[in-house]
Amino acid sequence: MNPPVLDTDVLIAGGGPCGLMLANELGRRGIRCLLVDAKPGTAFNPQANATQARTMEHFRRLGFAHEIRAQGLPPDHPTDIAYFTRYAAHELARIRLPTAAEAIVKVKAMTGSWSAAELPHRVSQKFVEQTLRRHAQAWPSAELRYGWRLARFRDDGASVGATIQASTGGASQEVRAQFLVGADGARSYVRQALGIEWGGTTGIQREFMGGKMFAIYLRAPGFQSVLRHPKAWMYVAVNHERRAFMASVDGAAEYAFHAALRPGEDAEGWTEADARRVFAEAVGAEVPIEILSMGTWLAGHALVAQRFQRGRVFVAGDAAHLFTPTGGLGYNTAVEDAVNLGWKLASVVRGQAPLALLDSYEAERKPLAERNTGYARRFADSVGLFAARPELDEDSPRGEAERALAARHLDEHARLEFNIPGVTFGGRYDGSPLIVGDGAPLPPDEPNAYTPTASPGGRPPHAWLDDGRSLFDLFHAEWTLLALGPDAPATEPFEPAAREAGIDLRVVRLADPALRALYEAPLALIRPDQIVAWRGADAGDAERVLARVSGRAQAQKVGALSSGDLAESADSSRENRSPK
Repeated sequence: MNPPVLDTDVLIAGGGPCGLMLANELGRRGIRCLLVDAKPGTAFNPQANATQARTMEHFRRLGFAHEIRAQGLPPDHPTDIAYFTRYAAHELARIRLPTAAEAIVKVKAMTGSWSAAELPHRVSQKFVEQTLRRHAQAWPSAELRYGWRLARFRDDGASVGATIQASTGGASQEVRAQFLVGADGARSYVRQALGIEWGGTTGIQREFMGGKMFAIYLRAPGFQSVLRHPKAWMYVAVNHERRAFMASVDGAAEYAFHAALRPGEDAEGWTEADARRVFAEAVGAEVPIEILSMGTWLAGHALVAQRFQRGRVFVAGDAAHLFTPTGGLGYNTAVEDAVNLGWKLASVVRGQAPLALLDSYEAERKPLAERNTGYARRFADSVGLFAARPELDEDSPRGEAERALAARHLDEHARLEFNIPGVTFGGRYDGSPLIVGDGAPLPPDEPNAYTPTASPGGRPPHAWLDDGRSLFDLFHAEWTLLALGPDAPATEPFEPAAREAGIDLRVVRLADPALRALYEAPLALIRPDQIVAWRGADAGDAERVLARVSGRAQAQKVGALSSGDLAESADSSRENRSPK
């Protein structure tokens, strides 16, 4: 006898950072969600290694940034990025960054581009996923099933019917959900079943970070003994024989090593002996290693899905955009996809917003994905198109001159890729149907500088308060209306309008004139994903503003999901029910 159909609000395919973050966003709001992932558990391999400051701010909003910062490297371990001819030979360049312990202290004194509630943290994705999973499965409304895969689905216009199946075969379960989110990776079954193609470029060839890469997850307790220079977090090898980078996973003995393949090399059949040979070429010395896993992957992507939604089905994370992993932007962009989509799905499921609200997900996230893949490509070009000449290895005047040239380029590159507050904080949703723009001139969008602005569409300017708290810590879990300055105007028109619309709004009053100056307005409306939706001098237009930012104003005229739209998307899904 088949088990009864399982009813849920949101079915999530994929248990990586994006899917797990979405489960947390929905679970904390009491929205029923079911997450399935074919793997038996969270990631074993290190994968992404850099959690950007904005992602850490979201982890802080959810209450576990301190847990993430306690993981990975020991608190006093350097987080430098260092470039060498070979790890046991000449150091070429280094960018010094705060340790985890220093970041907690320094963040409270930083201003300008790095005024933030959190600084970046160097931690392997495998540890992040463990924390996200632990918190997600603690929510009563969230169910996580690792070892289960999405076998097929059908969007029938009013709901999504799906079949999930145990990865080992045999058991299956029918599911009915209001919405399906495909956070199922670069080879996304959901995206393919919807017939959504990639846009952008792929197959970009470079000497490094363009083409086939060979990855080893390894233990090398003796690595530090051959290192002639201070230890770092990331070690980059720049020589004519083997280009590679390696990140410390635990700060002691575990490393994630990635080497570029040379023309004509085929690593698919490589043995552990080959892995040891390639590692030695980057180190410049023989170091005993224990190989925990190895495999290949392809660099040279700058791809964004042409659509992020069809009907009641969405794609997010690597299913929606694929990066060459320079700048760590793929994982961090994926987390923000979940943050953006989570509150919107919850609002629609609760009946607080129309289906039209969900159209804004693609409108807001697709331009950001295109922006961020562009930045990642720029970083990859900067390091990958640099030609490593044989003279770099020479202990000679010619070698010294060549290393000096390399050092200048790599020093500039390191600051381009790893000091990126503009990329981290500067993403905006200008043009979104949910944003009430004010026409204020915007600072330039550049990677290495960020000018805080409260112009609607971007991250709110951050400040530390006199009592030591972050301004962001005062934001409500849902909507926040900031009333700033000693003579802030009345906010009452917003409060009854919010109650009438079913919007959970909290007014936060702060008399500090410096905050009024920072926001350049006495009132600012902050969304649940901590984006400025509106700012103004008075609350007289509250009803119209709330209708706009909640999607109700667009329900009739912009992108409402008519029965025809849903029928068309359902037809598309029916044609692609079987996994590819």
